[in-house]
Amino acid sequence: MSGWTGGAVSERAHCVLAPNPSPMTLDGTNTWVLADPGGRQSVVIDPGPLDEGHLAAVLARATEGDRSVGLVIVTHRHPDHTEGAARFAELAQAPVRAVEPEFRERGGGGLVEGERIAVDGLDLQVLATPGHTSDSVTLLLPADRAILTGDTVLGRGTTVVAHPDGKLADYLASLERLHAMTPEPVSVVYPGHGAVLPHAGEAIAFYLKHRQERLDQVRAAVAAGDRTSRQVVERVYADVDPVLWPYAEWSVAAQLEYLGVGA
Repeated sequence: MSGWTGGAVSERAHCVLAPNPSPMTLDGTNTWVLADPGGRQSVVIDPGPLDEGHLAAVLARATEGDRSVGLVIVTHRHPDHTEGAARFAELAQAPVRAVEPEFRERGGGGLVEGERIAVDGLDLQVLATPGHTSDSVTLLLPADRAILTGDTVLGRGTTVVAHPDGKLADYLASLERLHAMTPEPVSVVYPGHGAVLPHAGEAIAFYLKHRQERLDQVRAAVAAGDRTSRQVVERVYADVDPVLWPYAEWSVAAQLEYLGVGA
């Protein structure tokens, strides 16, 4: 573990770290509480798991100083980000907006590419960034020159392309889009897991380089006779903890699909 514990990262953004650490979630899921310094309403990004203690901590932070929760947003479908959303909506009496209708609560609507969301002085922009999942979005917080990336970019390591829902071509296009936004208007990443990345351009460039390197390794594995995701993982991810191999198989399956090789 990196020692990341969350907390305030700017005058507008505070991370409440969920108690669900694992090899996939790193230190835990980052639930982001955003509010304009002078505003009376907050926005909560990714309520996290259905853990009453965590949700109470998020609510306490989001309503600090007599604020109320104006809106809840989920960045993508995975349970470590969405499982607590319905319960949090009930606690906060606030709508939940999401790409997928099943995660919307209390009249919250969808999320539209390019949409500007304004909540009592806090301004966000929705960026469609599919790839990790088909419904993944990134939120631009212009006042902080920051992007809240969910699992598209993590605070350390790299993310999986969750095949078959996630597609590598989409993911690469999303990374290219985010990289093109650095250093202006974006300089920092507020990720869904792990610590804040203060050099967004470098971090995203690393992700793109890593994906190309993995593609080259998968091409070499296919040339050596590997055909299944498991065979490729055993060769290409031999230096990775085997506990992560099932997740690596998702990314490899996405790469094989991208290369036109049956997985």
